[in-house]
Amino acid sequence: MKTLVSLVSFLAILLVALPGPLYKFGILELGTAFAALRFGVYAGIAALVLILFQIIFMRKNISWAGVAVSAVLALVAVGLPMSMMSKAKSVPPIHDISTDLVNPPKFVAIVALRADAPNPVEYAGEEIAKQQREAYPELITQKYTQDTEQVFDATEAAIKDLGWELVNSDKSLGIVEATDTTGWFGFKDDVVVRIRTTGEESFLDVRSKSRVGMSDLGKNAERIHTLIDAINSKL
Repeated sequence: MKTLVSLVSFLAILLVALPGPLYKFGILELGTAFAALRFGVYAGIAALVLILFQIIFMRKNISWAGVAVSAVLALVAVGLPMSMMSKAKSVPPIHDISTDLVNPPKFVAIVALRADAPNPVEYAGEEIAKQQREAYPELITQKYTQDTEQVFDATEAAIKDLGWELVNSDKSLGIVEATDTTGWFGFKDDVVVRIRTTGEESFLDVRSKSRVGMSDLGKNAERIHTLIDAINSKL
């Protein structure tokens, strides 16, 4: 029983931990990676049941250190995917977020990089704008008293500090484009920043869009918040 519990809990954590890197390096397809996560949860639950059985009926022969390790592995294997599922249910199933829902910033140089991406570069319009307004009402156009050149320079510096890949920087158009690659699965999400001026104020809009997946688990909205905070810290 000790060996069985250890094997099942170890299998569970492998099924949860490995799909991300394996997808990231092109070894697994996304559907297969998600299926592995699901089986990891099943294995984790099975391990917890076996641990409970062991505690109740085989207490005298238990190695408590081994049980503790197996329990931690099983709980992580169950808890991590379940946390992702809970997050998915708490946010709208969209993957294109913008501070301007009427006239979102358009990708320029990044269009070519998304040629084979499942999610098209075009904005879906009111279909997703309504969902965003309800979920992220705080994401609006940012206004600054600094001139556009200062805001542009702050944007470039913020993107570099965040470690994103700077794809395009065109001061004449007031456009900055970048790609952020997530750590676990290596998903590539694209960002475009548009900076304009009207009178004595500068206006900044940010759009963040995932290349794959229907729901972004709130990541694009989070990314926009992070970038705006980083820009503000430099102005």
